[in-house]
Amino acid sequence: VSEFILLGFPCRWEMQILLFSIFSATYIMTLLGNMAIVCAVRWDHRLHTPMYILLANFSFLEICYVNSDVPNMLANFLSQTKTISFARCLLQLYFFFSLGTTECLFLSIMAYDRFLAICRPLHYPTIMTMKFCYSLVIFCWVYGFLWFLIPVILVTQLPFCGPNVIDDFLCDLGPLLALASGCVPIPGTVLICGTMSSLLIFATFFYITGSYTLVLRAVVQVPSVAGRKKAFSTCSSHLAVVFLFYGSVMMTYVSPGSGQAEGMQKFTTLFYSVLTPFFNPMIYSLRNKEMKDALKKVL
Repeated sequence: VSEFILLGFPCRWEMQILLFSIFSATYIMTLLGNMAIVCAVRWDHRLHTPMYILLANFSFLEICYVNSDVPNMLANFLSQTKTISFARCLLQLYFFFSLGTTECLFLSIMAYDRFLAICRPLHYPTIMTMKFCYSLVIFCWVYGFLWFLIPVILVTQLPFCGPNVIDDFLCDLGPLLALASGCVPIPGTVLICGTMSSLLIFATFFYITGSYTLVLRAVVQVPSVAGRKKAFSTCSSHLAVVFLFYGSVMMTYVSPGSGQAEGMQKFTTLFYSVLTPFFNPMIYSLRNKEMKDALKKVL
C-alpha cells in the first residue's frame, strides 16, 4: 500500500459543500479564539503569571492540534480521490497523537496549578515560580512528542497489504491497526499501543480528577461567598474541558483496534479533535474577568 483513502463523511456533493462550510467556519473561529488568548497573555503584563502562561501555551497547543488534521479534512471534502500518501498518513498520525499527549499533560499541569493556588495559597508563590512554570511547559512539549514515538515506529513496521480504505477523516490508530491485522496477526503491537494509550489517559485523568476533588473540597470551606464563587467558577470551567476531552478520548483509545460501532469512531474523534479546541477559548475566557478585560484590549 503506497497510499490510503480517507472516506471522511461520505454523502451527496451538496452535503459535502455544506459540511465544508460548517467545518471551515469552526476551524477559523477556533484559530481566532485561541490566537486571541495567546496575544492577550503576550501583550497584557498583568497576565504574566503561571496560570495564564499555561493557558497561553494550551491555546497555542490547540492551534497546532487542529492544524494536524482539520486542513486535510477540509481538502478531502472538495477532493474526488480523497487519498493521502503512506508517509503523510504516518506523519499525521505521529503529530496528532503527540499533540494529544501534550494536551493530556497540559491539562494535568493546569490542574496542579489550580490545586496549589487554592489548596496551598501561602506556598504557591514559592513553588510555582516563573522558572518552574516554564520548566513544566518544556516538559509537556518534550515528553508529549516522545511518548508515542514507539507506537508510531511499530505502526511503520506493519505490513499493509490492502485494502487501503480508512473509514475516518484522518489517519487514526484504530483504523490503521485494523487494516494491518487483516494481513497478519499483530497482537503485540495492539497490546503495546493499547497499554501506552490507556496508561497515559487513565494516569492523567485520575490525577486531574483527584486534584480538582481536593480543590472543590477546599472551595467549599472558603468563608467568603465571592471568593468561593470565583474559585468554583474557575474550577468548573477547567473540569468542563477535562470531561469533554477525556470522555470522547476514552471511547476511542482505551482499546484501539478493537473496532467500534460502524461510523462511531469518526464522530468521537471529531468531537475531541475539532469541537473541544473550538469550545476551549470560550470555556476558559468567558468566566474569567482578567482574561475578558485583556481580550477587549486585544480586539
